Amino acid sequence: MKVYLMYPDRDFDPKQEPPWNADDLVQDLELEIIFDTMAQEDEFLYKIARTALLSSLEDPDIIRYRQGIMQDAIRHPDVVRAIYALPLEAIENKRKHWMGIFGNSPASILSSGSEMMRMFIELLKRLRKIADENADTFESKGFRRFFEMLQRELDDEFFATAETQLKDLRFRSGVLLSAELGRGAEGTHYVLRRPRQEGNWIKQLVTSTFRECAFSIPQRDNHGARAIAEIRDRGINRVANAVGQSADHIDNFFGVLRNELAFYIGGLNLYERLSDFGEPVTFPEVFPAEQRKRSFKELYDVSLALTKAQKVVGNDVNAHGKDAMIITGANQGGKSTFLRSLGQAQILMQSGLFVPAREFRANVAAGIFTHFRREEDTSMVSGKLDEELSRMSDIIDHLRPHSAVLFNESFAATNEREGSEIAQQVVSALLDEKVQVFFVTHLYTFARKMYERKAENILFLRAERLPDGTRTFKMIEGEPLQTSYGKDLYRKIFERRKLS
Repeated sequence: MKVYLMYPDRDFDPKQEPPWNADDLVQDLELEIIFDTMAQEDEFLYKIARTALLSSLEDPDIIRYRQGIMQDAIRHPDVVRAIYALPLEAIENKRKHWMGIFGNSPASILSSGSEMMRMFIELLKRLRKIADENADTFESKGFRRFFEMLQRELDDEFFATAETQLKDLRFRSGVLLSAELGRGAEGTHYVLRRPRQEGNWIKQLVTSTFRECAFSIPQRDNHGARAIAEIRDRGINRVANAVGQSADHIDNFFGVLRNELAFYIGGLNLYERLSDFGEPVTFPEVFPAEQRKRSFKELYDVSLALTKAQKVVGNDVNAHGKDAMIITGANQGGKSTFLRSLGQAQILMQSGLFVPAREFRANVAAGIFTHFRREEDTSMVSGKLDEELSRMSDIIDHLRPHSAVLFNESFAATNEREGSEIAQQVVSALLDEKVQVFFVTHLYTFARKMYERKAENILFLRAERLPDGTRTFKMIEGEPLQTSYGKDLYRKIFERRKLS
């Protein structure tokens, strides 16, 4: 019994190590807000969301596999939540009734294992019923395979056999064993036998060709009772182990089901929250890493939308065939917000979820990296530029062709000339190695020199500013300008002070 709702051929590992730069990704792209929204104050959902989103997929086929399952979950949220409730119920039942009571003796293992199996069988019946009622309404490969597996493995014969065997294991008529005599006339080769059919014992006694012997143990004969118990344990040992293993197997199945459905439950929570205030989402068209496909409509910063709990400005860009975007323009014009939206969309797409946009097409990245400006840290033993270069060195150590690096005001800790030279050399080297670059900068010299190359593989965007100084928070194609319009902010601040 395999779940296979995260991968078509293997289980999802919730304990896998995060990427080395996980903390930077979470901080720079404000992913914590997304995790919290998916979790809805559920620690387990938070853990799964964080693990799955940071473990980016690079195979477009697996991304599409998850997309189909997520689309089914959006179409049938009540059914998916009903399935998810079953492993939660199994966990709660275990906690209440079986936590720590299995013991070490075969008798206690058999008793506890049998009772747990009865609980599991009831849950499996409900799961099979859900499969029967909904198999024809789900469309994804993942859910259709899952339902077909349940109907095949959990057929009527399985339940009839399981219930009969569990009934026999109650041993209401005692335990029937066979044994052989070993050395010193000690019993050996104990085997549990099927119990005699009720109502036939007289016939069996009359027609028996051998003489049956019996004895009874006095009530206060503790040693005798202990000896009988040891004989019984020897006889049921193999059956107890088999029942225990069966219970563990089904328990593991429900555990994997919980792990994998939790990702889609988190996705439902995020989808429903964004739908509450009318933000669009879409399932992106995914391309291989070596292709340069990137276009979108109404792409927005999902963490900003979740924080404000309202619609925010989205952007339309066509960057097909481009290896780099260099974004310049007015202060407080939405450049950093736009850069975060690019990174968030890439993370969400490569986890198999929808993205915050009306339309979205993109190639996968062989690793996602961020190099954002950091606030001043008085504890640093070296300069801020040294810290930026050290982080850049760490990123380079982990880069592969077709990785993506998002820069936000990088190398601005020094003067314009030096910072521009560093940025130009870093970006040129990355592009030579087929690394995708998204760079927000106020370094005019750097942006201008890159623009003057007239390279067809670089797209230049600028934060839009209207003639009256209004920021639209839209990115438009355009060459870098020498001013960032800091005077607009100056006037705005001092006009407020005069009015106050």
